[in-house]
Amino acid sequence: MASTDIGHAGSGDWLVGNPTGWQLASALWIGSVGLLILGLQPVLLGALYTEGHVSGDELALVATAEMIAIAIGSAVVAMLLSAHNMRWKSAVLLLLLALANVWTAYAASANMLIAARALAGLAEGGLVAIATELIARSRRAERIGGYFVTMQTLAQCALALLLALYVIPAAGSAGGFIVLAVVCVVSLAVAFTVPGDYADLPKEENLANVLTVPSMTALLSVFCYFMFFGAVWAFLEPLGAQYGIDGRTVGLIVSASLAVQVLGAMTATAFEARIDYRLAIAAIGVVALVSSLVLASSPGLTTFWVAALA
Repeated sequence: MASTDIGHAGSGDWLVGNPTGWQLASALWIGSVGLLILGLQPVLLGALYTEGHVSGDELALVATAEMIAIAIGSAVVAMLLSAHNMRWKSAVLLLLLALANVWTAYAASANMLIAARALAGLAEGGLVAIATELIARSRRAERIGGYFVTMQTLAQCALALLLALYVIPAAGSAGGFIVLAVVCVVSLAVAFTVPGDYADLPKEENLANVLTVPSMTALLSVFCYFMFFGAVWAFLEPLGAQYGIDGRTVGLIVSASLAVQVLGAMTATAFEARIDYRLAIAAIGVVALVSSLVLASSPGLTTFWVAALA
């Protein structure tokens, strides 16, 4: 498949370059593989905790190390490396992530788990940048971003159900991480269908409107969202156990919550031009606050379901 040429002036919906629909879908899938862990943390990290591989404090360190590494990996690939040879970069990152997942499956101590997930986070961040760098070249980045969120959440939903119902009951957390490694290896076939090179953005597009109050506020909103998401999501299974809810049920709740997120992403994609983002951010903040308070108030099973879905 022909690569997107560097320096191409762009066409239609693209500022520069003109990737095909299949190339775009491939890049979005590669990024989705990098974010699978975000939807699977309650199932996988919860299993590590239940099996006694980590304590509560160590669970927090494992989750935090991976989240920070994702941010670093994404920044390195997006800002410090050129947008050339994206197929080979995708393949190398997928293999690195597969190895990190296998390492996690057989890690013998909490420190080894932290190191393995930090390595995984670096690779995951790089894979995310494969997608976001192409999205940044679109004139409709918000719409393609919605497609990206929908694709990754659908994949997370399906895998969460598979792991919670079949893999982890049979093979434990190790089996779950091996499944993630297999997904990475299978995705190598997709890696070689992304655009070989991304067209260079005009220099003014790289820094335009970045250091402004609206853009920095938007970035801060995303930062706060992920802080909330990580703080609650990674501890969902221990929270459930505290209230007498078993891990299998928590896994089902996670899958259902991800399905609701798919509906949210599809709605946002369809109505992005007609939704006041300030109202949306405020509403999301209120829902997050209420959900946190409910989860902290010793909820019953039904209330736990509602709070997790919200």
